[in-house]
Amino acid sequence: MSFFAGLDAEKYDREYTDKELLSRIAGNFSPQRKRMMQISFLVLIVALISASTPMIISRSLKELETRPTMDAILLIGGGVFLIGVLNWGINWMRRALTARAIGDVVLNLRTSAFRATAEHDLSFYDKFSSGKIVSRITSDTKDFGQLVTIATDISAQLIQASILAIVLFSISWQLTLLIVLYLPIIFIVTSQFRKAARTVTRNGMRAMADVNATIKETVSGISVAKNFRQEISIFETFDIANQDSYRVNVRRGFVLALIFPVLNTLGGIATAIMVYVGGWSVMRGGVTVAAWYLFILSLNHFLFPMMNLSAFWAQIQQGLSAAERVYGLIDADPNVLQEDDEEVTHAQGQVRFKNVHFAYTASEPLLTRFNLLIPPGQNLALVGHTGAGKSSIAKLIARFYEFQEGEIHVDGRDIRSFNLPSYRRQLGIVSQVPFLFSGTVAENIRYARPEATETEILKMARKIGDGEWLDTLPDGLDSKVGERGARLSMGQRQLVALMRVLIQNPAIFILDEATASIDPFTEWQIQQALNLILENTTSILIAHRLSTIKSADKILVMENGGIIEEGNHDNLLAQEGHYAELYNTYFRHQSLAYIEGQGAVIR
Repeated sequence: MSFFAGLDAEKYDREYTDKELLSRIAGNFSPQRKRMMQISFLVLIVALISASTPMIISRSLKELETRPTMDAILLIGGGVFLIGVLNWGINWMRRALTARAIGDVVLNLRTSAFRATAEHDLSFYDKFSSGKIVSRITSDTKDFGQLVTIATDISAQLIQASILAIVLFSISWQLTLLIVLYLPIIFIVTSQFRKAARTVTRNGMRAMADVNATIKETVSGISVAKNFRQEISIFETFDIANQDSYRVNVRRGFVLALIFPVLNTLGGIATAIMVYVGGWSVMRGGVTVAAWYLFILSLNHFLFPMMNLSAFWAQIQQGLSAAERVYGLIDADPNVLQEDDEEVTHAQGQVRFKNVHFAYTASEPLLTRFNLLIPPGQNLALVGHTGAGKSSIAKLIARFYEFQEGEIHVDGRDIRSFNLPSYRRQLGIVSQVPFLFSGTVAENIRYARPEATETEILKMARKIGDGEWLDTLPDGLDSKVGERGARLSMGQRQLVALMRVLIQNPAIFILDEATASIDPFTEWQIQQALNLILENTTSILIAHRLSTIKSADKILVMENGGIIEEGNHDNLLAQEGHYAELYNTYFRHQSLAYIEGQGAVIR
């Protein structure tokens, strides 16, 4: 089995060339131009100081040959110490500026990645793991920042090497040429690590993303796992992902661990050659002992940047791989495309499907030449077996998915011409499992309309069952709902979700009604909230409750993406067709329970 099996790239990933990546990174740093100029200046100063140190020591040795006094030794030692302190101070300033610049760039990059993630349509999340997306926004942006830190350090060392090369060339071009000719050997050897380093690093990051995705999914579904006593199973699932990550990263470590021994060997060979050739040159009178020592002392300063470039190649490749993954997330092509940007202010709520063709996958068409007209203010219920296309109609109206052919109009305008945020402000959507954010009940209600006041929310809440549902909450509107609403019952979550729509006052209401069993009193309260919403909206109700179906102006019975029956409840029952079959199979027992529940509420 391959080490990298199962670590395929996501479909939206792209492979960027180094040139494309560097160009993109330069674009990210363009707002930091002034700060980067300051950093470049400090890098130059650090390089000059570092390059001057071996030259000062070499010159001092030459002076000590002619005047070996204690004052001269103290002067040389003090000078080298002051240079070291100066070098430290300027380096600190450089690193502080670099940290600020990188922090700002990573902040903006992470913001761009999150914004792109938030703007992707729902089909994107159907295909790709949210845990892996989180890994790109957090871990990969951090690795990108480390890339820039390493790049600035190596840049300073390369400038230092260039300055030393000029000085050494002026002393002895023969010895300098020997060093220069040795550089291609370093590049040839270390370049062999390039492709392997990029590959193992990228796969290591993918493996870690798999671990993150497994943890996120496990934690999100921990209650289900405990209900079915699957703690051992979820641990085994995590353990498999963790072991895969371990094997991939051990392989990565083996590849990267070869770098330092190879570099140390190359450095040792270079030093031995310089000792031999330089000593031979001193014996022939070609250079002085001080100059020979300068070459030996400078050799590390000269070769160190080249070796550093190779030694940190793993981190550089990790940073480039991280940038590649983040840019891939940002550049992922959207499926939902708007053709114009018209603002939507006060929608009337007329909806029309004209010959719409829609498929989640090309091989499985769901809606074919589908036509439907929903007049403004109509309450339309959709019923049918699972997979009939009910939820797909709602998702297409909300522009969560792109249809392949035909047109969908709202108030006579193609919905592809709308500005999406302004259009969706006209929609109130309650999903089958209402999602609540951690916070209070009031914060969740005003989620769609942050400017809503406490008085407005309380007044609206009191219209539902005289506000008795609030009295069941420990702190009323200030009650904490917990993660995903875990502290509330399913009925309370539905009421909060409906309140969120009521306070928004949308033109079009979409309800994918939950099938959870709730007590008659809560059922009555939910119906009251629904009635308040249905009074002033065009409503598309994917109905599971008989009470919702009976209150609809019109019912569409769907099967295999088409409409097979339509009418109101009594008419459809009289036809004794598919609806009557559904009623007798699924809804009849609800009818009896509903009547009994209404009696209980009245009593």
